[in-house]
Amino acid sequence: MNNIRRILVVIPAYNEEDNLPQVISRLKSVNIPFDVVIIDDGSKDGTFQVASDAGMNVLRHPYNLGYGAALQTGFRFGMRKGYTDIITMDGDGQHDPGSIPELLEVQRKSGADVVIGSRFLSGSYRMGIARKIGSWIFAKAARLYTGMKFTDPTSGFQLLNRKAFAYLAAEDDYPLDYPDVNIIMLLHKRKFRIAEAPVRMTEKKNGPTMHGGIKPFFYVLRMFLAIIMVLLRKED
Repeated sequence: MNNIRRILVVIPAYNEEDNLPQVISRLKSVNIPFDVVIIDDGSKDGTFQVASDAGMNVLRHPYNLGYGAALQTGFRFGMRKGYTDIITMDGDGQHDPGSIPELLEVQRKSGADVVIGSRFLSGSYRMGIARKIGSWIFAKAARLYTGMKFTDPTSGFQLLNRKAFAYLAAEDDYPLDYPDVNIIMLLHKRKFRIAEAPVRMTEKKNGPTMHGGIKPFFYVLRMFLAIIMVLLRKED
């Protein structure tokens, strides 16, 4: 039986030509064997060229489909290529690749199918009032539904084993925009084991962010609707 572990880092990227060089450089400094695939989600800048010039595997959407769609493309790529684990990271430099060992260690100790990287378990992380309220509400919603305490249910820095990402790769209703606490609830509903690990994150330095202006309020509204859909969803 082949027990060799093959890890794939999946990085959705949309107009991240300014941030990707640092992300790639930091990934190369991690002393753990893994492959990387960058999903260029219809960028209008030089994201594709920057990733290609750095020698990365790059999959390109013809137009912007959304963060969730880019993740699912990565999951399907991981399935086809026979990877045993996938680590998801943002392409904007907020997620520190140096925290990857923490994700792997928590998975090893807990046996979890999914390990969510929490920025709040490793120290202080400052965020705007709207995001803070939204994060608190979603953490409470996740705890009420799963019975588990989550400190960072909106984190996109995650480790998924093959069983988990294979399920999400085939999920017809996987959200195109932001799969967050709704996916945690869905995975719990499907009996996947979930844990949290402390990771380091920083605020995005270059380019626009989804968390500016009134965007967080629309995000919270969409997430509430997504949570309702999970609650109404019938068991297979």
